[in-house]
Amino acid sequence: MPRRFAQCLSLYCLLLPLSLVAGTPLQPLIDAARPGATLQLPAGRYDGPVLIDKPLNIDGGGQAIIDGGGQGTVVTIEADGARLSNLRITGSGDRHNELDAGIRVSGRFNVIKDNTVDDVLFGIVLHQSEHGIVRRNRIGSKPHEVAQRGDAIRIWYSSGNQVLQNRVEDARDLIVLDSHDNSLSDNTVTGGRYSLHVVNSRDIRISGNRFVGNEAGIFALKANGLVIEDNLVAEIRDVTGVGIGLKESSNAVIEGNRILNVTIGIALDLSPEDETQPNRVRDNLLAYNAVGIRFLSDRGGNRLSGNRFHDNYIPVAVRNGGGAMKNRWRGNFWSDYAGFDRDRDGTGDTPYQLYAFADQLWLDYPSTQFFIASPTFSLLDFLERLAPFTEPRLLVRDDTPRFQRGDERLVERPGEQGVGACSLC
Repeated sequence: MPRRFAQCLSLYCLLLPLSLVAGTPLQPLIDAARPGATLQLPAGRYDGPVLIDKPLNIDGGGQAIIDGGGQGTVVTIEADGARLSNLRITGSGDRHNELDAGIRVSGRFNVIKDNTVDDVLFGIVLHQSEHGIVRRNRIGSKPHEVAQRGDAIRIWYSSGNQVLQNRVEDARDLIVLDSHDNSLSDNTVTGGRYSLHVVNSRDIRISGNRFVGNEAGIFALKANGLVIEDNLVAEIRDVTGVGIGLKESSNAVIEGNRILNVTIGIALDLSPEDETQPNRVRDNLLAYNAVGIRFLSDRGGNRLSGNRFHDNYIPVAVRNGGGAMKNRWRGNFWSDYAGFDRDRDGTGDTPYQLYAFADQLWLDYPSTQFFIASPTFSLLDFLERLAPFTEPRLLVRDDTPRFQRGDERLVERPGEQGVGACSLC
């Protein structure tokens, strides 16, 4: 084995000058390396696709490129303890049914960090992968329409992974499928479809991410035990876009998020599915949205406290003629609250109450959405409030509304001015 490795290394050194203009075969070097070895690749272009089936540390030094030549997945890792860093991975195939990707990982304790992944259909795919790290990678896709691109990061039947500090631009989705106990933190995603889609998964932590300028924010289907905290979701481009959405999901914590300038800030659809496991929605900022929080029905079972509803067109909406009174409301700030705080204890002297007038007709009659905020709609709403033809529905009652002073900063956080594409951040 040592002689074989020395022969491959000599051949590699002879071919190195040519690697700057033409691809150098990389698979022979991988095959010849001993488990646990480090391959420090000099600058140049290397031919893929390649398979890593042993623990290796492959480092490109920021100058090496692995090019798949438009065929299949560029780098496949089927090992435990492999490490891929400081490379540019490019040129995957274009087959959705084969999940052609830049990097595909199976196994345990693998690390993918500080790479640039571009001109690939799917970016980084974790399939039956455990306790891996995907960190500080820049990920794109192929120049297709958004629905025809692949997912930037795809996690399937995997657990214990950390996906953090990655930057994704112009891919399709980040998606977690049939997985548990994964963490996605401090990532930035722009120009995609779903910022993050979680399906049939549990105990996923989603924290500190920036999701700006996508078609939808975070959406979870049949996903229990989620922790969604301290994320920024802003400027969703789609007219039906949701900042954070739960469908048939229970025992979630949605806390400390900022949801700005989207159509629906938070959407709760048959959530919680299990009424003994309420969702907790607390200390979020919902500002400048068409609807702050929307419920599909009056199912109830959610606990909402300490949230700030600031200048949304409608703070709370309920589809299908229901109300939101079966949820627990406490200590929220409402920018349209008309009460006072005479004793200056930070709590309004009278309850906040929100009724459904003509301003919510468009929720039950979608064809009227064109007229939102029009003079005709505003006049109809004024007349309905002045002399209602029927008793308006009471949607929300918060007995201890937060009374906020006008000098509190609503949107910015230290060090974030001018970061990303969010004009409100």
